Amino acid sequence: MKGIGGSTIKAELEAIKPIAHLVQPIQKEEFQQRMDKACKLMQEQNIPAMYLNAGTNMFYFTGTKWGASERMVGAVLFSNGKLVYIAPEFEKGTIFDFMLIEGDVQGWEEHESPHQLFVSILKENGVDSGPVAMDEATPFFVIDGIKNCQNDYELVNAKPITAGCRMIKSEAEIAIMQHAMNITLKVHKAVARILYVGISAKEVTDFIHEAHIRYGATSGSYFCIVLFGVDSSFPHGVKTPKNLEENEVVLVDTGCMLHDYISDITRTYVFGEANEEQKRIWNIEKETQQAAFNAAQLGNTCEDIDNASRVVLESHGLGPDYKLPGLPHRTGHGIGLGIHEWPYIVRNDKTVLKPGMTFSNEPMICVPDKFGIRLEDHIYMTTDGPKWFTEPMHSIDNPFGI
Repeated sequence: MKGIGGSTIKAELEAIKPIAHLVQPIQKEEFQQRMDKACKLMQEQNIPAMYLNAGTNMFYFTGTKWGASERMVGAVLFSNGKLVYIAPEFEKGTIFDFMLIEGDVQGWEEHESPHQLFVSILKENGVDSGPVAMDEATPFFVIDGIKNCQNDYELVNAKPITAGCRMIKSEAEIAIMQHAMNITLKVHKAVARILYVGISAKEVTDFIHEAHIRYGATSGSYFCIVLFGVDSSFPHGVKTPKNLEENEVVLVDTGCMLHDYISDITRTYVFGEANEEQKRIWNIEKETQQAAFNAAQLGNTCEDIDNASRVVLESHGLGPDYKLPGLPHRTGHGIGLGIHEWPYIVRNDKTVLKPGMTFSNEPMICVPDKFGIRLEDHIYMTTDGPKWFTEPMHSIDNPFGI
């Protein structure tokens, strides 16, 4: 098959030139715009304050990076735009060092209750009762601690605000994601060229990690799934992956992180000569992926895309629903700072598609005890409808369109 085999790990790594530096990270002004949008949504929903736990949501809105742990660290955003950080007293200096959007930092000593401090901050800023939005990723111990130290507030899910902002990507976000996707697609093409009978999944995984680094994604692969033959019928892999044999299906699902945004692409093809069943399922998968793309129209819903996938599969005698042979999971997922985030391309998700939404299109077909075919590319919605981040695979005989 064209583009499969014939090269070496050494040759492919030596040919890589870094390109990650060609796109800029999100600037401070955009973080402020995100906070402003969140405040507007809070005002519309009569939410006076929102808690952002350390992690993705706090970073998205404030640009301040801090990992979640057993200690409560976060930020309170008030609907008037005021921002107050909460952190252990001994971490305040480091918080100031990491801080991008400035705000007051309120500290708690190790023997003190951060949950009571949170309540005090609300009251000091005129929020005496009523609903307070809590980051949907807030650990239970924080929610429980706040509930147990007061009876004045109704803790509500902040998802309508957090997802309401994060689902719609800016031009800068899409540019970063496009660059990350481009890097990962280059890595995929190189992977196909290094394959040979007997290569292990670990050798391929290690190559993918190093290739991402050489392109400039400094943390390497964000994740990596490499499956050969029957292993490919398990969507997220097996405990002990087998080595590659002649005429086997090769499934590679990987991505990297660039300026905190994530790429995620799956390529599936055959090393050697594809048999008739492999060709048939591969072609159905491509038809299904295209049907999902065609259904991704402004005004349609996420479930419309998933339904479109299943109509095609059932027309070929696969499924129905999640039955195998067929598609055992949703058609796709949103992507951005999280590899899986809103919106979700699944039945009963009635989110209406709007410009700026980004999500995967991966209606995998699993054939039990034989193989699986997953073609995964991502879509971003524009005012003119859906656009591909990466060009889908061409054919099973020439997967990369060489």
